[in-house]
Amino acid sequence: MNRRRRVPAMAPEDRRAALIAATIPLLREYGAAVSTRQIAEAAGVAEGTIFGVFPDKASLVRAALMSAFDPRHALEALAAIPASAGLRARLCEAVTILRTRMSANANLLSVPHGPKEPMADDAEFREHMLDNRRRIQVALAELMGPDRDRLRRSPDDAAQLLLMLIAVSVHRGFGAGADFADMEDEEIVSVLLDGLLVRPSPIPDPESPC
Repeated sequence: MNRRRRVPAMAPEDRRAALIAATIPLLREYGAAVSTRQIAEAAGVAEGTIFGVFPDKASLVRAALMSAFDPRHALEALAAIPASAGLRARLCEAVTILRTRMSANANLLSVPHGPKEPMADDAEFREHMLDNRRRIQVALAELMGPDRDRLRRSPDDAAQLLLMLIAVSVHRGFGAGADFADMEDEEIVSVLLDGLLVRPSPIPDPESPC
Protein backbone atom coordinates (compact mmCIF):
# COMPACT_ATOMS: atom_id res chain seq x y z
CA MET A 1 0.00 0.00 0.00
CA ASN A 2 1.48 3.31 -1.08
CA ARG A 3 1.37 6.14 1.37
CA ARG A 4 1.30 9.76 0.27
CA ARG A 5 4.63 11.33 1.05
CA ARG A 6 4.29 14.32 3.31
CA VAL A 7 5.56 17.60 1.97
CA PRO A 8 8.28 18.97 4.27
CA ALA A 9 7.14 21.92 6.33
CA MET A 10 8.31 25.29 5.06
CA ALA A 11 9.98 27.90 7.21
CA PRO A 12 7.67 30.84 8.05
CA GLU A 13 9.55 33.23 5.75
CA ASP A 14 9.40 30.74 2.86
CA ARG A 15 5.68 30.23 3.46
CA ARG A 16 5.19 34.00 3.58
CA ALA A 17 7.05 34.42 0.26
CA ALA A 18 5.02 31.63 -1.37
CA LEU A 19 1.73 33.18 -0.28
CA ILE A 20 2.77 36.61 -1.53
CA ALA A 21 3.87 35.15 -4.87
CA ALA A 22 0.52 33.37 -5.24
CA THR A 23 -1.46 36.48 -4.30
CA ILE A 24 0.05 38.98 -6.77
CA PRO A 25 -1.35 37.48 -10.01
CA LEU A 26 -4.73 36.96 -8.34
CA LEU A 27 -4.85 40.63 -7.32
CA ARG A 28 -4.07 41.58 -10.91
CA GLU A 29 -6.96 39.43 -12.12
CA TYR A 30 -9.60 39.86 -9.41
CA GLY A 31 -8.53 42.93 -7.43
CA ALA A 32 -9.75 43.16 -3.84
CA ALA A 33 -12.45 40.55 -4.59
CA VAL A 34 -9.89 37.73 -4.44
CA SER A 35 -10.66 35.33 -1.60
CA THR A 36 -8.31 33.65 0.84
CA ARG A 37 -9.58 30.32 -0.52
CA GLN A 38 -8.36 31.27 -4.02
CA ILE A 39 -5.03 32.35 -2.60
CA ALA A 40 -4.64 29.13 -0.62
CA GLU A 41 -5.47 27.00 -3.67
CA ALA A 42 -2.96 28.92 -5.80
CA ALA A 43 -0.28 28.48 -3.13
CA GLY A 44 -1.13 24.81 -2.63
CA VAL A 45 -1.86 25.15 1.09
CA ALA A 46 -4.85 24.92 3.40
CA GLU A 47 -6.74 28.17 3.84
CA GLY A 48 -5.95 28.21 7.55
CA THR A 49 -2.24 28.27 6.74
CA ILE A 50 -2.60 31.88 5.60
CA PHE A 51 -3.62 32.97 9.08
CA GLY A 52 -0.67 31.20 10.61
CA VAL A 53 1.58 33.59 8.67
CA PHE A 54 -0.56 36.72 8.31
CA PRO A 55 -3.01 38.05 10.92
CA ASP A 56 -5.66 38.73 8.27
CA LYS A 57 -6.30 38.99 4.55
CA ALA A 58 -5.60 42.73 4.54
CA SER A 59 -2.05 42.13 5.83
CA LEU A 60 -1.41 39.60 3.07
CA VAL A 61 -2.79 41.91 0.38
CA ARG A 62 -0.64 44.78 1.66
CA ALA A 63 2.49 42.61 1.65
CA ALA A 64 1.66 41.42 -1.88
CA LEU A 65 1.26 45.00 -3.10
CA MET A 66 4.57 46.01 -1.54
CA SER A 67 6.25 43.08 -3.28
CA ALA A 68 4.58 43.75 -6.65
CA PHE A 69 5.88 47.32 -6.69
CA ASP A 70 9.38 46.37 -5.54
CA PRO A 71 11.67 47.82 -8.27
CA ARG A 72 14.56 45.38 -7.74
CA HIS A 73 14.06 43.39 -10.95
CA ALA A 74 13.50 46.54 -13.01
CA LEU A 75 16.65 48.11 -11.57
CA GLU A 76 18.65 44.99 -12.38
CA ALA A 77 17.32 45.04 -15.95
CA LEU A 78 18.17 48.73 -16.35
CA ALA A 79 21.68 48.16 -14.99
CA ALA A 80 22.17 45.36 -17.54
CA ILE A 81 21.57 47.67 -20.54
CA PRO A 82 24.98 47.94 -22.25
CA ALA A 83 26.62 51.35 -21.97
CA SER A 84 28.09 50.78 -25.44
CA ALA A 85 24.65 51.15 -27.05
CA GLY A 86 23.64 54.58 -28.28
CA LEU A 87 21.52 56.88 -26.12
CA ARG A 88 18.36 56.29 -28.14
CA ALA A 89 18.83 52.52 -28.09
CA ARG A 90 19.49 52.53 -24.35
CA LEU A 91 16.37 54.57 -23.66
CA CYS A 92 14.17 52.43 -25.92
CA GLU A 93 15.22 49.35 -23.97
CA ALA A 94 14.59 51.17 -20.69
CA VAL A 95 11.11 52.25 -21.82
CA THR A 96 10.24 48.67 -22.74
CA ILE A 97 11.34 47.44 -19.31
CA LEU A 98 9.50 50.12 -17.34
CA ARG A 99 6.38 50.21 -19.49
CA THR A 100 5.96 46.45 -19.15
CA ARG A 101 6.32 46.76 -15.38
CA MET A 102 3.88 49.67 -15.12
CA SER A 103 1.31 47.92 -17.32
CA ALA A 104 1.45 44.75 -15.21
CA ASN A 105 0.85 46.74 -12.03
CA ALA A 106 -1.51 49.41 -13.37
CA ASN A 107 -4.71 48.04 -11.81
CA LEU A 108 -3.01 47.34 -8.47
CA LEU A 109 -2.89 51.03 -7.58
CA SER A 110 -6.59 51.00 -6.74
CA VAL A 111 -6.60 47.77 -4.72
CA PRO A 112 -7.49 48.53 -1.07
CA HIS A 113 -5.90 46.51 1.73
CA GLY A 114 -8.63 46.85 4.29
CA PRO A 115 -10.51 50.08 5.01
CA LYS A 116 -7.74 52.26 3.63
CA GLU A 117 -6.60 52.96 0.11
CA PRO A 118 -2.85 52.31 -0.19
CA MET A 119 -1.86 55.64 -1.71
CA ALA A 120 -4.31 57.77 0.26
CA ASP A 121 -3.96 56.88 3.92
CA ASP A 122 -1.06 54.46 4.34
CA ALA A 123 1.97 56.69 4.89
CA GLU A 124 4.45 53.80 4.86
CA PHE A 125 3.05 52.44 1.61
CA ARG A 126 3.09 55.91 0.03
CA GLU A 127 6.71 56.47 1.07
CA HIS A 128 7.58 53.01 -0.26
CA MET A 129 6.10 53.94 -3.64
CA LEU A 130 7.87 57.32 -3.73
CA ASP A 131 11.19 55.68 -2.85
CA ASN A 132 10.68 53.12 -5.62
CA ARG A 133 10.14 55.95 -8.10
CA ARG A 134 13.23 57.78 -6.87
CA ARG A 135 15.37 54.69 -7.28
CA ILE A 136 14.14 54.13 -10.83
CA GLN A 137 14.65 57.81 -11.66
CA VAL A 138 18.23 57.61 -10.41
CA ALA A 139 18.84 54.50 -12.53
CA LEU A 140 17.47 56.27 -15.63
CA ALA A 141 19.62 59.32 -14.93
CA GLU A 142 22.69 57.10 -14.69
CA LEU A 143 21.70 55.51 -17.99
CA MET A 144 21.73 58.97 -19.60
CA GLY A 145 24.85 60.12 -17.77
CA PRO A 146 27.37 59.36 -20.53
CA ASP A 147 25.43 61.70 -22.86
CA ARG A 148 24.75 64.50 -20.39
CA ASP A 149 26.59 67.02 -22.60
CA ARG A 150 24.07 66.34 -25.37
CA LEU A 151 21.04 66.99 -23.18
CA ARG A 152 19.34 70.36 -22.75
CA ARG A 153 18.38 69.43 -19.18
CA SER A 154 20.18 67.40 -16.54
CA PRO A 155 19.96 63.58 -16.70
CA ASP A 156 17.81 63.67 -13.56
CA ASP A 157 15.34 66.09 -15.16
CA ALA A 158 15.32 64.04 -18.36
CA ALA A 159 14.68 60.86 -16.33
CA GLN A 160 11.71 62.50 -14.63
CA LEU A 161 10.26 63.59 -17.96
CA LEU A 162 10.71 60.10 -19.39
CA LEU A 163 8.90 58.54 -16.44
CA MET A 164 6.02 60.97 -16.95
CA LEU A 165 5.77 60.03 -20.62
CA ILE A 166 5.74 56.33 -19.77
CA ALA A 167 3.08 56.92 -17.11
CA VAL A 168 0.68 58.73 -19.46
CA SER A 169 1.06 55.92 -21.99
CA VAL A 170 -0.01 53.35 -19.37
CA HIS A 171 -2.50 55.14 -17.10
CA ARG A 172 -5.32 56.45 -19.28
CA GLY A 173 -6.77 58.79 -16.68
CA PHE A 174 -3.36 60.35 -16.07
CA GLY A 175 -3.58 62.49 -19.19
CA ALA A 176 -6.89 64.21 -18.33
CA GLY A 177 -8.86 62.13 -20.80
CA ALA A 178 -6.19 61.87 -23.50
CA ASP A 179 -5.27 58.35 -24.58
CA PHE A 180 -1.58 57.76 -25.31
CA ALA A 181 -1.76 53.97 -25.12
CA ASP A 182 -1.03 53.69 -28.84
CA MET A 183 2.42 55.24 -28.44
CA GLU A 184 5.25 52.89 -29.34
CA ASP A 185 8.31 52.70 -27.11
CA GLU A 186 10.38 54.35 -29.83
CA GLU A 187 7.89 57.22 -30.08
CA ILE A 188 8.11 57.87 -26.35
CA VAL A 189 11.89 58.15 -26.63
CA SER A 190 11.57 60.35 -29.72
CA VAL A 191 9.18 62.73 -27.96
CA LEU A 192 11.72 63.06 -25.14
CA LEU A 193 14.77 63.55 -27.37
CA ASP A 194 13.28 65.21 -30.46
CA GLY A 195 10.10 66.93 -29.28
CA LEU A 196 6.79 66.80 -31.13
CA LEU A 197 7.85 68.11 -34.53
CA VAL A 198 7.64 65.46 -37.22
CA ARG A 199 10.88 66.81 -38.67
CA PRO A 200 13.00 69.90 -38.06
CA SER A 201 11.91 72.81 -40.26
CA PRO A 202 14.59 73.71 -42.85
CA ILE A 203 13.51 77.38 -42.69
CA PRO A 204 13.79 79.24 -39.37
CA ASP A 205 10.49 80.64 -38.10
CA PRO A 206 10.81 84.46 -38.14
CA GLU A 207 8.23 84.74 -35.35
CA SER A 208 10.06 82.34 -33.06
CA PRO A 209 11.51 84.02 -29.95
CA CYS A 210 14.21 81.34 -29.77
